[in-house]
Amino acid sequence: MGESWPMRKLWVGAGVAVALGMGFVMLLVVGVYVIAGNLAGGSGGGSKKLAKGSVPAAYQPLVQKWGNLCPAINPALLAAQLYQESGFNPRAQSHAAAQGIAQFIPGTWATHGIDGDGDGDRDVWDPKDAIPSAASYDCSLASYVKDVPGNPTENMLASYNAGAYAVIKYQGVPPYKETQNYVKVITTLEKSFAAPETRVDPSEQAAGAIAYAQEKLGTPYLWGGNGTADQGGRFDCSGLTKAAYESVGIELPRVANDQYNAGPHPGRDELLPGDLVFFSDDLTNSRAIRHVGMYVGGGYMINAPRPGAVIRFDPIDTPDYFGATRVTEDGAKALPTTV
Repeated sequence: MGESWPMRKLWVGAGVAVALGMGFVMLLVVGVYVIAGNLAGGSGGGSKKLAKGSVPAAYQPLVQKWGNLCPAINPALLAAQLYQESGFNPRAQSHAAAQGIAQFIPGTWATHGIDGDGDGDRDVWDPKDAIPSAASYDCSLASYVKDVPGNPTENMLASYNAGAYAVIKYQGVPPYKETQNYVKVITTLEKSFAAPETRVDPSEQAAGAIAYAQEKLGTPYLWGGNGTADQGGRFDCSGLTKAAYESVGIELPRVANDQYNAGPHPGRDELLPGDLVFFSDDLTNSRAIRHVGMYVGGGYMINAPRPGAVIRFDPIDTPDYFGATRVTEDGAKALPTTV
């Protein structure tokens, strides 16, 4: 009985009256695909304006400034590279000796590191040097392959991965699977750091993900829960959204702040059923996101809220509402697994 009022309020808010269970799911199926048809041809194209909070506030001005250093890059693309390399961790160090927020190896840093903040040194561990150096290195690579046919940004990214000589040799992105995948990953991730300039296409899998989540209503919350049999089929917030999209063939990362980058970001007035909605105590930093739910319409989400509660409907319009992500299959595949 504890869920009856939020459910009624949800349906009234959405302007519909439907039966329990599958009637509600079928409404979402119809609604999502009607909207999909109406928006066919739209896209969430890249922009030189970063999406709200997509880059930690401490680094946002650096990414915005240096992301416009040359035409081959933009702030969202630079942000995608930093996220892919280190998850914006300035102390990151790989087994291959790559260092800092931009993961420069020592030899590359010696040649391409710059004194970005003008304090007289070049410190790979200082984002004020490393972020400008990453942008400068990108632009240097772009200049090396400027006469190669094709997309200058894709040629630059291919040079970053395979070397400019390979791009020149093959007169474009070389036929290396790793390099082609790197180009696709970064250009796809770029969309999750850019504020969309147009409406974002709805996911075709959204209705199925909602159907999965609705079947879990009333299930007790479990911290770290993935819904496995040994956990009694219980979930935490990101475990539920991960399982819901996994049920329709989309593999999301485990934690909420990485799920935020699984696609572009519709505005509050553009939300559609199936969008992931996020909450944070720091509205300037997506890395600080602490909760996620799945939007179902009418200002409500299905979510696993906290220990002692059950999976239920809750309103999304709270002071800690951070933003939303429209999950795409390509966006989810592009997410790094080690951030």
